[in-house]
Amino acid sequence: MKIIKPHSKDLEKLIGRFNASQNKRVKERVDSIIYDVRANGDEALLKYTKCFDGVKMTLRQMRVSESEKSAAFQDISPEFISTLKKIIANITKFYTKQQKRSWKQINQDGVFLGEKIDPLERVGVYVPAGTAPLVSCVYMSVLPARIAGVQDIVLVTPPDKNGHINPHILVVAGLLKVNEIYKVGGAHAVAALAFGTKTIKKVDKIVGPGNNYVTEAKRQVFGYCDIDMLAGPTELVVIANRYSNVHYCIADLASQAEHFGGLAVLITPSKSLAKEVKQAFTGHDKGFIILVKNLDEAIDISNRIAPEHLEILTKNPRKFIKKVKNTGALFLGPYSPVAIGDYFAGPSHVLPTAGTARFFSGLSTNDFLRSTHIISYSKKTLEESKQHIEKLCQIEGLSKHFESVKKRFE
Repeated sequence: MKIIKPHSKDLEKLIGRFNASQNKRVKERVDSIIYDVRANGDEALLKYTKCFDGVKMTLRQMRVSESEKSAAFQDISPEFISTLKKIIANITKFYTKQQKRSWKQINQDGVFLGEKIDPLERVGVYVPAGTAPLVSCVYMSVLPARIAGVQDIVLVTPPDKNGHINPHILVVAGLLKVNEIYKVGGAHAVAALAFGTKTIKKVDKIVGPGNNYVTEAKRQVFGYCDIDMLAGPTELVVIANRYSNVHYCIADLASQAEHFGGLAVLITPSKSLAKEVKQAFTGHDKGFIILVKNLDEAIDISNRIAPEHLEILTKNPRKFIKKVKNTGALFLGPYSPVAIGDYFAGPSHVLPTAGTARFFSGLSTNDFLRSTHIISYSKKTLEESKQHIEKLCQIEGLSKHFESVKKRFE
């Protein structure tokens, strides 16, 4: 791990690594894949599945069959179902508190205003499985959508070298009543969800993390459909000092190395802690250590980085909550490692990366809702507002707008 000082060029370079930027080669490759899927549909999906996953399949095989779903239950342990039920309870409890509801108000002057909240009709969930089948991504993405009221959910995930989907993914999807599952991943899966093919019907929104190609594909299809956020390779910042447990720091930073492209940073005012952590990571190039004057400076630098995950392993970490501005998820204290958020606590682990935590939030029920503004005026209240509308129409030079109001009083 490289030790970096504040106010240095190395720090600016590190922050640049976190911040979202388009790789020209990735952008061009993804652009080509999306164009191909739009033009050739299912044929392109089968071609790229063979090219990238090494699996030759038919269209019929691309969709997971009912027999495959049933067989998956035979390949898992009963203990997994028990664990899953506890996880579902935690997630449901958290997201039920987020529920946004329709509202209306009728003023004394007879004006009726309101907001009608409806769930999206069809959502696509991307579940990574290239280097490891991320089973947790299923319930972390599907449950917030279900709680929001989305009825039609389709799941896409790349097949293994034998053309199969991990049975745990199929079981979780089955228990959450995801009936449509396809063995397709990568940028071509994102394109299929966004634009539709003969086999895969287009969706209103795509959610879920992925590699650089999946993230770039989501960026490019945004506007044709909605996306949750740019959720790419994982990131962790740990803020610690001389009172922190060095073994916890090392273990949590090392957990990011399990993910391809993962990035881990320790920010500390303690030279002795930095030295111990650096020695533990000899030969690793995925981590960095930033030596700061104090914890306030550590928070300031973390806010600039805007990491996906931020752990504060100091004494009384809750006192820093107000100072933390930019992070996807905040983990406080020695017994709140990122792993508890990844799998069990309740909030979704689908979080913004690449510095986008400055303006994106973690996945919520609100991501699966759309609102319709409702306006109803009486003749009397419209007449009372007429002069104000006329002034604005004159300023903007849109006379026909005012004519539409004046016509009602002729």
